[in-house]
Amino acid sequence: MLIWTLLPVYNMLLMALDADADEFTGSIWPPHPDLDSFRSVWTEDYWLLEHFWHQFANSIYLGVATMLLTVLIGSLASFSLGRMRLRKGWIITDLALLTYVLPTAFLVIPFVHIMHEYGMSNSLWAVVAAMVTFATPYAILILHQYGKLIPMELDESAKIDGASPLQVYLRIYLPLMSPALVAVGLYALLLSWNEYIYQYLLLSSTSNMTVAVAINQFFDSDEAPWNYMMAIAIIYSVPPIAIYFALRRFMVAGLTLGGVKG
Repeated sequence: MLIWTLLPVYNMLLMALDADADEFTGSIWPPHPDLDSFRSVWTEDYWLLEHFWHQFANSIYLGVATMLLTVLIGSLASFSLGRMRLRKGWIITDLALLTYVLPTAFLVIPFVHIMHEYGMSNSLWAVVAAMVTFATPYAILILHQYGKLIPMELDESAKIDGASPLQVYLRIYLPLMSPALVAVGLYALLLSWNEYIYQYLLLSSTSNMTVAVAINQFFDSDEAPWNYMMAIAIIYSVPPIAIYFALRRFMVAGLTLGGVKG
């Protein structure tokens, strides 16, 4: 499984190090490897790379905005359902999960139409809205199940001391929910980072494009520079990998404990 998983990544590295941009050399290692493709991406000295770092910043902006909104909405919903004891709150959780009945690809055309009606075409916030829509039901499910592990006596003690529901949410609920919040935040970040079709249909101008959309322009040229594309792909994959390994301890704890029914 490890070889099967890493083989495509290794092939990406071979192409990125090949100065001739030959994607089918058949070699285990390039005969004359160099880092020229990475240098070109870094300095943006190729005509298809002249806006790379701006588009990279757009990708980060999209991922962070999706992550923060998903965590905020999911935590507020799970707090309301689990800690404030809403009557028939389970209906809200089940209805939210119904969004996964239809594949996201089926909803892209109506979603594009809605964004056009609201004047949000060619806007990063249109993609953020789509990603938050698809990430929030999962967030509510995980956070709601994890929240059941936190004793209600903590909330009651805080209320006796005069704490308002907002204070209970900020000072008790969020700190104790941090492992699950990290898991949900990483899920939302990776979902938006890897999304392509919504970004492709909702973002048209160069200034608003993300890396996932901009790399598609390489295929419009007469000769696709595979070494540049693979260098971009490797650089683009670094942030989520780094974040995952930095926070994987919290993510594993959140997913494991959040999946236990209370």
